[in-house]
Formats: sequence, C-alpha cells, structure tokens
Amino acid sequence: MAMKNAPLFWRRRSWRSASLLPAAMLFRAIAATRRELYKAGRLSRECLPVPVIVVGNVAVGGSGKTPAVLWLVEELRKAGYHPGIVSRGHGSQAAASGSPHLVAARPGSPPDAEFYGDEPVMLARLSGCDVAIGRDRPAAARALLAAHPECNVIVSDDGMQHYRLERAMEIAVVDEGALGNRWLLPSGPLREPLSRLAETDLILAHGELSPHLRAAAGAVPIVSMRLAGERFRSLSKPDEWRGAEAFIGKKVHALAGIGQPQRFFDHLAAMGIEAVPHPFPDHYRFCAADLDFAPGEPKLMTSKDAVKCAPFTPSDAWELPVRAVIDAGAAALVLEKLADGCQTA
Repeated sequence: MAMKNAPLFWRRRSWRSASLLPAAMLFRAIAATRRELYKAGRLSRECLPVPVIVVGNVAVGGSGKTPAVLWLVEELRKAGYHPGIVSRGHGSQAAASGSPHLVAARPGSPPDAEFYGDEPVMLARLSGCDVAIGRDRPAAARALLAAHPECNVIVSDDGMQHYRLERAMEIAVVDEGALGNRWLLPSGPLREPLSRLAETDLILAHGELSPHLRAAAGAVPIVSMRLAGERFRSLSKPDEWRGAEAFIGKKVHALAGIGQPQRFFDHLAAMGIEAVPHPFPDHYRFCAADLDFAPGEPKLMTSKDAVKCAPFTPSDAWELPVRAVIDAGAAALVLEKLADGCQTA
C-alpha cells in the first residue's frame, strides 16, 4: 500500500492513528521478537552460494527503491560482477501461484506485466538482468542461480524484513515523505521502527533528511540520491525519443500509478511541462479505457506504468525513464563490503 492510497491518518498523528497504537505496539513486539529469533539462530536463515544485497526500506510506500536497484546492478556490472535480481512480484499472478518464476518474454512479445508484476518486468527491461520472482525469496534466488549459474551476486528488490534470506549487505532507501507520522503499522506506515536504520550498511537519502532521522541512522553512512530523466520514449514507436521541449506549452496529461505520483508530476513541472495530473493507485492495472481520452494530446507516464500499458498504448503515449543519481562513494562502499565478504545480522 502506497502513501497515496494509505489511510489519511498515516500522514500525521491524530486521534485515529493514536487509537491504533495498542495494535502497533503488538506489531512492534512481534516484529522485534521475530528478528531476535533470527539473530539468535532460533529461526534458520538460508545462505546462498553467492552474496545477496538487499535494497529495501522501513516504510510502506514508494521511496525510490526500484531506481536504486537499477543503479546498483549497473555499478556491479562495471566492477565485473554478473548480478541477478529477485523480487516478490507484488500483486502478480506469478507471486500468487506460490512458486518461483523467471521473468521471460514469450516469442514475439515482451514479458507480461499482468503475470509477473510491473516492477519485475520493468527491472528486467531496464537492467538487462535476469529476474526471478516469488513470495519465497530464497526459493526465487535458487531458481535464478539454477537457470543462470554465471550469476555471482543477487540483488533483492525489497526484502529487508525477509530475514530468512541471508544477506551480505543491506541498503535502505529513505524518503521522509514516505514515513508519514512515523508510527508503526497499523497506526502509521512503518514496517519497523526508525532505529532499524542504524543496523543497515548504507542509507540512500532520496531528498533531505531531518536531523532527527540522521540521528536515528547512527553511524551508518548516508549518501544522497536523486532521480534524473530528460528524454521521453514513444510507447508505440520505441525507437522514437523526444526532449521536454516537445511538450512545453502544450496540453499534455501525466499518468502515474506509483507509490508517490506527485513526485512524477513535480519532475515534469521542473522540466517546464505543465501537465494535467492523473494519479492512480500504486501497482494499478491499467486497461485501454484508462488511456482512451483526449485524443492527440500527449500522455506522459513512468516506466513502471509503461510496461503495463504497452499492449494497448495509443500513439500519443510517452514514457519517461528515470535513473538514480547517487554519489560515487556509495558504489565504493558496496564493493568494499562485497570484497570483505561480511554477513550482516
């Protein structure tokens, strides 16, 4: 559930969020006990033959985690690694099946976002990496390694709370806008308390972090991150690209079914594009009717939405691919951690 679609009381502390604090305290106790059982070895972890890097967060909702995964696999490639990606496949038919699946294209067509999920298909398309999905991440990782033995490091898209999978490193992507009232579920959007950040290996700060949040991170390195994207790709003619100037001063529409749609609208505004916003729920299943309006007026969307709209896209739909711009020191920290071969708690 993204902050856009979350209860309004998750955004700020109120009597409604406070009324759920007893349940939140129970949730916290259960989560803490579970984590301690894994740390003490009372619950077993699965250690794979290759290192695993988890990219996740402590809150429900969009924080820029997927672009961070794309950045990470590219940096690993530059260093000579052969990365693979595992993901849950949120809301997909494949995830619901209970068995791991490798994201694959059918002959003559791209991977099916309805079956595999929007984020796994986007990751496979934009990264060029092999991607496996499943609710059981160790099983998904094993399936990936069996099919692609050349893979020598696995990046887990999300999964900080999936402790059964042993990891060499944890990277937390933090956007204060996704933290809401900073209370735990169900009073707020937090999966774990903010103190959990101090147990990670690296924090990617998507935007400015308050002094309070920096203090919660303790001694963990904090590296700034921003999203960049300047050119639009036609969904109907994938080889056709246009710059922002093609849409400035025109009547255009912006569609976003992501965790924080406003971030996409703000990105367009910063490019000088005044678009009519059309926010949708995170992981929204688009259909042809959703794009069947204002013919001839450009419709701009994110890559996550484009993979779902590609089968029925009109000629006036355009995708804006974005990339994470992260300080160079972050990649050095990751590679040093991998070289040390350390395992986190």
